[in-house]
Amino acid sequence: MKRLLSIVALSACLTMGTLYAENNTTTNKVEVTKQQSGTVINLAGKQRMLTQKMSKEALFIAKGIDVEKNKEALTKTSELFDKTLKGLISGDKDLNLPKTEDKEILSQLEKVKELWKSFKANIDKVISGKIDKATLEAIAKENLPLLKNMNKAVGMYAKASGSKLDPKIAKKINVAGKQRMLTQKMTKELLLVANGIDVDANKENLKKTANLFETTLKDLIANCKHDDIKKQLEVVAKLWGDYKGIIEKVDISEAALKKAEELNMSLLKEMNKAVKMIEASIK
Repeated sequence: MKRLLSIVALSACLTMGTLYAENNTTTNKVEVTKQQSGTVINLAGKQRMLTQKMSKEALFIAKGIDVEKNKEALTKTSELFDKTLKGLISGDKDLNLPKTEDKEILSQLEKVKELWKSFKANIDKVISGKIDKATLEAIAKENLPLLKNMNKAVGMYAKASGSKLDPKIAKKINVAGKQRMLTQKMTKELLLVANGIDVDANKENLKKTANLFETTLKDLIANCKHDDIKKQLEVVAKLWGDYKGIIEKVDISEAALKKAEELNMSLLKEMNKAVKMIEASIK
């Protein structure tokens, strides 16, 4: 009888201990996820931009514009993409990224990881000085599947944030973050034209990208309820006014490309500042 009571008592204790641990784990996960959801959406969204930034830097190198500077930038961009991807999958304290637990998102990130292996091989070739037409065409072909699959992952993160993060804020971080990518995508498309790669198709792509950037920027400004964020978006709008002429004319003269090199980075930096301000507005 005593043995039976001991077994029952032990079982009850184990059950209570398990429930306590589960409750504590759940509480911890909710707390961490709530605090970091904005960061995850921001950095996952930034990965989209990095796919285009790498492509752009490789194409600047191919055109012989600030070769060493762009090689150094390309190396850093590639390393950041790789570090962030690993951080999204396994967690990274330096980046303030929690480990991704959602199986569907992890499956999508594995797709990104496989695409990244192939894309990185061509980026590494450019860094090492191998800049033949086949390598550039491979970058032109492979950057979009990498972008699209990363974009899908961002959407999954935004959806998974659910009640832990205001859906309107999640969407705003996602949309504003996408603007960073568009600054690099349009510059990449300008440089694809300059490098003679699918010229007609990339002229058309460039027009669509620029229109999307401008329409989204106007919408973000019109619907912004924070004066400081709105002011920052207006800084972006002013820079866009300076860059827009080169894009609309598809000006691929050496002078225009050098100006584009400077303006696209200013546009990216100011847009990134706006995204961080939106992220910081999470309460």
